Amino acid sequence: MSEQKQVTFTIDGRQLTAPPGTLVIDAAKREGIEVPSFCYYPGAPPQSVAACRMCLVEVENMPKLQTACTLVATEGMAVKTGTEQVHNARKNMIEFLLSNHPLDCPVCDKGGECELQDMTFRYGLDKTRYTEEKQHRPEEKWSPLVYYDRPRCILCFRCVRVCDEGMDVKALGVGHRGVQSVILPNLPEELACEECGMCIDICPVGALTSGTYRYQTRPWEMTYVSSPCTHCSNGCKTTLSVRNNEILRANNRDHSGVNGEFLCGKGRFAFDFTTHAERIRQPLVRRNGKLGPASWEDALEEVARRLKQVHEAHGPAAIGVIGSNHTTNEENYLLNRLARATLGTNNLDHHRTADYAGLAAALGPDAKGAMATMADVGAAKAILLIGNDVTNQNPLVAWQIRTAVHQHGAHLYVINSRPSKIHRKAALVAEVERGGEKHAIHWMATQQGSFDAKTTQALVQLKAAVEPESDVVILFGAEIQGGAIRDLISFSARLGGRTRFMALGDYANSRGAADIGVLPDHLPGYAPLSDTSERARFGKLWGVEVPAAPGLSLRDMLDAAMEGKLKALYVVGANPLKSLGVAERDRLAGLELLVVHDMFPTETAERAHVVLPAASTYEKEGTMTNTAGEVQWTHRAVDAQGPRSDFDLLRILSHQLAMLGLGTPIRLRTPEAAFEEIRRNVAGYDLSYANLIAGGAEVAKAARKVAESPKEVPAGAIFSAHDYLFTSGTLGRYCSKLNSTKEAKDAPWNSSPSTQSWWYR
Repeated sequence: MSEQKQVTFTIDGRQLTAPPGTLVIDAAKREGIEVPSFCYYPGAPPQSVAACRMCLVEVENMPKLQTACTLVATEGMAVKTGTEQVHNARKNMIEFLLSNHPLDCPVCDKGGECELQDMTFRYGLDKTRYTEEKQHRPEEKWSPLVYYDRPRCILCFRCVRVCDEGMDVKALGVGHRGVQSVILPNLPEELACEECGMCIDICPVGALTSGTYRYQTRPWEMTYVSSPCTHCSNGCKTTLSVRNNEILRANNRDHSGVNGEFLCGKGRFAFDFTTHAERIRQPLVRRNGKLGPASWEDALEEVARRLKQVHEAHGPAAIGVIGSNHTTNEENYLLNRLARATLGTNNLDHHRTADYAGLAAALGPDAKGAMATMADVGAAKAILLIGNDVTNQNPLVAWQIRTAVHQHGAHLYVINSRPSKIHRKAALVAEVERGGEKHAIHWMATQQGSFDAKTTQALVQLKAAVEPESDVVILFGAEIQGGAIRDLISFSARLGGRTRFMALGDYANSRGAADIGVLPDHLPGYAPLSDTSERARFGKLWGVEVPAAPGLSLRDMLDAAMEGKLKALYVVGANPLKSLGVAERDRLAGLELLVVHDMFPTETAERAHVVLPAASTYEKEGTMTNTAGEVQWTHRAVDAQGPRSDFDLLRILSHQLAMLGLGTPIRLRTPEAAFEEIRRNVAGYDLSYANLIAGGAEVAKAARKVAESPKEVPAGAIFSAHDYLFTSGTLGRYCSKLNSTKEAKDAPWNSSPSTQSWWYR
């Protein structure tokens, strides 16, 4: 297909070229030419409704001023943005907007960040021709998180549009007419929605304000730290606003992240766990049957001494290590090294929420470009979604799907056994019975298998629609794993053009934990333990021979502990006992040592012999990998008062064990040093540190060494926790602001058991 001919035109005498259909305001902004606006907002479809009239420009041979946000550039067009007529028109619009606007900048939360305030200084008058008394209305509390101040509203409709088209929630609308027009929630004086807060962030003035931040401080009194969100696996960048070592606000101030302007409720409001009253601030050691405070020296010496005793008495096979999908890549790397090199065990695993290893194996080492990024989803022409409720489990992916459908005319095809809001955007949906996603993919790949007539017809239609597509992004959840991934790759080979894949996990670093080898049968970079050369390479790097036999999976470790075969369990940032029954927990009494790193007194921590208080994601440095393989650096926003990072705890423990004659000490003193070792030695992670530390995202490349083919995973080893917009594993319990909403309290998932309820983190 030949490229579209570019349109040539001028703005303020500067010659520009742009693709046909380009709006003048977009062309001007790309060239750094100021065209002010309120209702226009890039990324909020439709971009503008020409409501504010601030972007008026003069166009040759047109008798009236035109709105740049709706004006399409045409060949030979001559646009002027700085004439006296344009300037006066903008000044008059500011005067009109201020006619009923309360002049309460000293107390307005938007002061210092208000677009109306900025434009008033630029274009406004020092007096007004309007003498009518301003209309006052009391502030409305729509929810614990969203407040509305009607007199401040300038009716730009950004909030209505982002809620409607962007979020597909439609919780806001416009009521009444003329001067009485007002933004209204979908319930009488109450907002029933996903509580994402997008309306707050997109509001150009102080009409919509945050319940977590309002009237606490001013923008210039805070410092701003960008870091990936600590909750789901999408890796949205969030800007944390900090004052006096406390996070007061989170928003998407930095639009350079993989999420652009998007944040869900967890990313925007669920940061207050860092100051929760139940936060563990000092080490706890069990003495005489009770956990009590201890010094760091005593606690770490106790852990090292008792680990050495178990190692000597029962051997390394009696020790199990459970990692986390919330800890950084550097911490996971140190945990990997501590387990395999220091303790000599491959009993190492974490809650696997997607089969990343299986996908890497199926694609092979020559899979460059086969992994989809978040941007790829937003720009795709066709999307095949298999399993997973992306609206609730992967909200940024859902946002990108809606963007692709609305802005690029993408076709969405779905195979799922559960209803989801995203299905409203689908061209075709094939509903299958619970657990039937893998059978549907097998049928599409081999034409083998049987379904009821309705499902068969839906699959036939979907297959016929997908196969001719030339650019397909395939997204799949935990429902597709092991051999089902091989079927998916086989089916994708029939598609007409480029195909890219994304496995959808649950938590902030689920992909990173798998990439870095927190697995019983793979080393970092998905190198199988059966690969002698890779095992020798890491053995040389770590100064010890890495054991060859695969270890126990997480579920097997718990079973072995209940049977008395496992004598010590080292748990970092996980809560595996959450949904074990009381009788099952009592069977763990045979453990000679249970060590837990955590922030809160979880079910697992309450049974521990030693609890080491750990820093949160927002209190430490390191890298995290989102479900698309995009690596970002997490910056320390606040200093933890008492707790230490898992990185420091693991490093110090290795020195304590070395002094007792077990293993060699880990001499990586900082996350930066650990990242450099990862960069040099872990397949796919040869990434730019400079770009990461500057706030960019680097895509982890395909692994060099992978298993021969995706194999069936042990039952229960990989599954989704089915978190929703108001839950986040164990961590979600301690997010007080998010839990204060009506939606969180009344949500049906609070009373509905998960299909895999024994694991919540």
